[in-house]
Amino acid sequence: MIHHFLLFTLLALTMGCADKKAQTSTNNSVKTSDISAYQGTASITQGIASTQAEAIYSCDRGRKTNIGKITSTDQKEWVVPAETNYLNSEFPFASDLFNSCEGMNYKNAEEALSYYDNSSIIAVDPDGEVFTAYIFADNYFEMYVNGIPVGKDKVPFTQFNSSIVKFKAKKPFTIAMKLVDWEEHLGVGCEANRGKPFHAGDAGMVAVIKDSENNIIATTDENWKAQTFYTAPILDLSCVSEEGGYRYSKNCSTEGGQDGSSYYALHWELPTDWMKTNFDDSNWPNATTFSNREIGVNNKPAYTNFTSVFDASEKDAKFIWSTNVVLDNEVLVRYTIK
Repeated sequence: MIHHFLLFTLLALTMGCADKKAQTSTNNSVKTSDISAYQGTASITQGIASTQAEAIYSCDRGRKTNIGKITSTDQKEWVVPAETNYLNSEFPFASDLFNSCEGMNYKNAEEALSYYDNSSIIAVDPDGEVFTAYIFADNYFEMYVNGIPVGKDKVPFTQFNSSIVKFKAKKPFTIAMKLVDWEEHLGVGCEANRGKPFHAGDAGMVAVIKDSENNIIATTDENWKAQTFYTAPILDLSCVSEEGGYRYSKNCSTEGGQDGSSYYALHWELPTDWMKTNFDDSNWPNATTFSNREIGVNNKPAYTNFTSVFDASEKDAKFIWSTNVVLDNEVLVRYTIK
């Protein structure tokens, strides 16, 4: 009888532990949808990518800048957070407007320009006029003029920096930029933030272009075109939708959590000629604009030291991105200056 009682007690304790473990697992799990819930044109990946390159850039107090690869359900391979030219020595780096990673803590644009090396000017048109672009990107940009590479960001992730790109061109010319919100957790668009290891990062880019006489000839605003090509993290695939050229994730959760292994991501292939002047971007959405407060730059000297440029009284530049500044991680933007 004693043996039967002990056996019953042990069995009850085991079942109780099993129930408790199952409940804990259920409480911590992420509610995700079945892939069949997605009706759009993107390729779908789920979970964390494999790391292919570690620490491509190192900065004191900066986040680790890695590159990864992941395979989608349709057996396509994707580079995350994006396929960039950062390690391509033939694509020129932009000059520093502000770069604390390398000690270039300029107090204003005039000081930064005094250190500019004129041999860095890219000749799109050898007999053209010299134009200067001032750029703050969260986190990374690559800039083309008429399909010619003119500058890429020196700091892919953090600390936050800002840049100067000078080029020689004739009007009209087309600016095309690849913008990337980098990620700590490759493949799911997440970084550690606000007490959550898997928290969606936000983004944004602002630019001002001046002519050789220091006149503002263009700023980022709602007249630029912007299209997204990588969206993550997605907890429930039924939250995304497409309407013509629009790729919407505005109904998706941005809360993040403790475990991103079941998060989804959406990937679209980039057109090969997206940076060319004759590329047809007519079906791309217009850029969405965001305020300084929405982007959160009021405590970043890479921006605040240069408000006389970015927030000029005669032409206040707007931060731009695609329709979702939190979940859209790779965005292409275009604008023609006439």
